[in-house]
Amino acid sequence: MASEQDRLALIGLAAVSAAALIFAFVGQYGFGLEPCTLCVWQRYPHGAAIAAAAIGALAAPAGWPRRAALVICALVFLTGAGIAGFHVGVEQGWWEGLPGCAAPTIDPDMSAEELRAVLEAREQVVPCDEPAFVFLGVSMAGWNLLLSLALVAAAAWAAIRRTA
Repeated sequence: MASEQDRLALIGLAAVSAAALIFAFVGQYGFGLEPCTLCVWQRYPHGAAIAAAAIGALAAPAGWPRRAALVICALVFLTGAGIAGFHVGVEQGWWEGLPGCAAPTIDPDMSAEELRAVLEAREQVVPCDEPAFVFLGVSMAGWNLLLSLALVAAAAWAAIRRTA
């Protein structure tokens, strides 16, 4: 019985991560919300969780291997929450983003060629400190942080619960 619950929990975790990725890709390709570097990084834990959950649910034998898959999922979601939390901090101005998160600055002493290169580079960089979309006062990074924390709790609870 516990093994079947573990399998269902893994399938549920994979489904929620898949829905999060679908939401991100629809925003990007359907609505033109270009992701910044940190937005893209937030997708990787969801992909890793889908893989770990799928292996655990479909290939792992019942018992501790499925529980191990749940623990791995919890750790992957915790990593995702860390990335999302860092991104929220960048958006709120609590700390600086990564070097790839900001366009080069314009210096008054630049030549015309240098200025042209900077302006072209600025068009290619999506800044990490400007949310592309906000819903109910929370950015997509903020929603991903909340989702990732909920998934950490769900995966950890599924891994440690005891059933009769």
